[in-house]
Amino acid sequence: MTDVAVAARAEPSARLQRGFTTVSIMLATIMQALDTTIANVALPHMQGSMSATQDQISWVLTSYIVAAAIMTPPTGFLAARFGRKKLFMVSVGGFTISSILCGAATSLPEMVLFRLMQGAFGAGLVPLSQAVLLDTYPKEQHGSAMAIWGMGVMLGPILGPTLGGYLTEYYNWRWVFYINVPIGLLAFAGIATFVSDTEKRPGLPFDWFGFALLSLSIGALQMMLDRGESQDWFSSTEIIVETVLCSVALYMFLVHMFTARNPFLEPGLFKDRNFAIGLCFIFVIGVVLLATLALLPPFLQNLMGYPVMTAGLVLAPRGIGSMMAMVVVGRLIGRVDIRFLILFGLTMTALSLHQMAGFTVNVSQTTLVVTGIMQGIGLGFIFVPLSTITFATLDSRYRTEGTAMFSLMRNIGSSIGISVMTTMLTQNTQIVHESLVAHLNPFRMAMQQPWFPAAWSWDTTAGASALNAMVTAQASTIAYLNDFKAMMWIVIAVVPLLLLMRGPKRGQSSETVEVME
Repeated sequence: MTDVAVAARAEPSARLQRGFTTVSIMLATIMQALDTTIANVALPHMQGSMSATQDQISWVLTSYIVAAAIMTPPTGFLAARFGRKKLFMVSVGGFTISSILCGAATSLPEMVLFRLMQGAFGAGLVPLSQAVLLDTYPKEQHGSAMAIWGMGVMLGPILGPTLGGYLTEYYNWRWVFYINVPIGLLAFAGIATFVSDTEKRPGLPFDWFGFALLSLSIGALQMMLDRGESQDWFSSTEIIVETVLCSVALYMFLVHMFTARNPFLEPGLFKDRNFAIGLCFIFVIGVVLLATLALLPPFLQNLMGYPVMTAGLVLAPRGIGSMMAMVVVGRLIGRVDIRFLILFGLTMTALSLHQMAGFTVNVSQTTLVVTGIMQGIGLGFIFVPLSTITFATLDSRYRTEGTAMFSLMRNIGSSIGISVMTTMLTQNTQIVHESLVAHLNPFRMAMQQPWFPAAWSWDTTAGASALNAMVTAQASTIAYLNDFKAMMWIVIAVVPLLLLMRGPKRGQSSETVEVME
């Protein structure tokens, strides 16, 4: 039998193996991505079940975020030391078991502990899945592979609130965690059967000092961002201490990275221009994606009076837009310059945010859906090409370490975006409220007209309270619009970075690159 005949017979088997591998790791990716937002909806129900205060129940989210952020950077080392397949199986198994424990938790300390475990085990799932896909598919199919991977990473946070609202409303908040069990079991079985292992380096040294410094910096940053609003930011000693710890530890880590013999992160990782700029872009994607998802539900529920399920259904088409974009862009990569695809995505995202900056409390559901689809398309056109071009010129030995940093920057962008936008929302609401109230007094002619609603009468306490509530609602609306406009300018500000990226020539694979002069 000739070599050609052997190769022809082996090709269908290789495709089948690749297909099962893709399904298995995407189940793990979707499971972890869902958990970034699905638990948010269930927090009020957990709070009542565990008799916790608002500040106490927030640790359910904080513990997960901090653990995931700290355990993301060592993914590359652990994969090299113990093998990528073994690490993947341990991560999926640990995440699934932690989900069961979270669902069975009966007290707040138990829940926080199990969420810490869940975050630690789940930290490596997204970077590992990306690295496996990049190694499983040939170079010319990396665009399609990243489109598949992007669907899981992008759709998880978008659909999380809808699914979480449904499970909480019709079943119980514990099912927000139990839903991970069947997905986790299927993913574990698939990874054990189909994913190929990588070469192990048992003698690889571990930079404990560098890891400790980076963990301290990331942990302090996440704590500061997550608790800053509730502690009134820098008027709190806790926030000041966390800021100092973050800054000092980061400075010491950078000095150590460039001077140590075997640093925790190799400086060569950041010498690749595409990778370094890609980290900046994915940081902005994290800000826009998660901050928007954090702002829109309260806007719809508190100001427009939408029930939880209705708000979730109105936001769901954003995921449809992302899916449409990823299917299309997966076919365009290799035919169209990747930088033009990213530029189109940035334009669509900026246009959607511009439209959102003109919302009122009377905005129609059609407008909300169309704007959501536009933003979904924009983010899809950014995420897939960005995931491809970021690793197009990166040495393959840095791949797992690089994907871990890629995920870390997206998570840090999300945390900073949510914290900054929430703070701006609170402060702008107060500023605008004060400005509006300055124009309200019983001696203004407009307030003495017959058509002025009796329910807002200054003569009664109820009337004054109702008028104040209306002013607060209007102030909140303006504050939301200011946040959307700020995110629009953030998106526009990163467009010039495209000029610095190396992009493949039209019709070539991502393996062949040229420098844009």
